[in-house]
Amino acid sequence: MTLYDGMAGVTYQVAGVFVEEAVTRRLQALGINDGTPVRILNRKKKGAMIIQVRGTRLALGRHISSCIEVKEQETGENAL
Repeated sequence: MTLYDGMAGVTYQVAGVFVEEAVTRRLQALGINDGTPVRILNRKKKGAMIIQVRGTRLALGRHISSCIEVKEQETGENAL
């Protein structure tokens, strides 16, 4: 599933980032790497979303969030 398909308030684990190379490098610099827990904080009407990664809040547009593959974390690991 993609990050864009996720629900607010749920923590997911990044499984892969599949965007342009420059965008991938920038996301990795911001801490979005394979295996990183990401919590969706809020979803905006036009597709943007606010996420929390390693204690930092980031806003991602629909194009980027739909290119980040995630899997749901097991219970007990839902807190960041």
